[in-house]
Amino acid sequence: MLSEKRREHLAGEIRQNALAWFISSASVAEIDAMNILQATLLAMKRAVEGLSHLPDEVLVDGLHVPAIGIASRAIVEGDRIIAEISAASILAKTARDDEMREMDARYPQYGFARHKGYGTRAHVDALNREGPCEIHRMSFAPVREARRQMQLFAV
Repeated sequence: MLSEKRREHLAGEIRQNALAWFISSASVAEIDAMNILQATLLAMKRAVEGLSHLPDEVLVDGLHVPAIGIASRAIVEGDRIIAEISAASILAKTARDDEMREMDARYPQYGFARHKGYGTRAHVDALNREGPCEIHRMSFAPVREARRQMQLFAV
């Protein structure tokens, strides 16, 4: 809901003023092996474990909480109503956008700097034209389909 410029500004303020924050992720291989939900929960667990100051309770945007041994609550649309979840969402989004800009430098043919890896028409077109690269999740349907199409044409 925020512009990229506003997110970047707020991310700086959050990093500077938050009691603790930590960015974590799951690898493409982990996502493909365990599914996106389980990989997301794993990344959340890693993020909590990486904090310099552990919270009394973990609030999560959505329906599921990671298995972390700390009181946890899932809150649907929590990023809209809980400031701490909003802050975490901003940090996660800006970190992801930074990563996608880096991937754009490595793989400019996909346009990652523009669509940030989301399944936009431009991204799907690039997948269909170029086929998937090593950072694409083979478990994501448009990637699987592009890979299948490339294999058909290679035969």
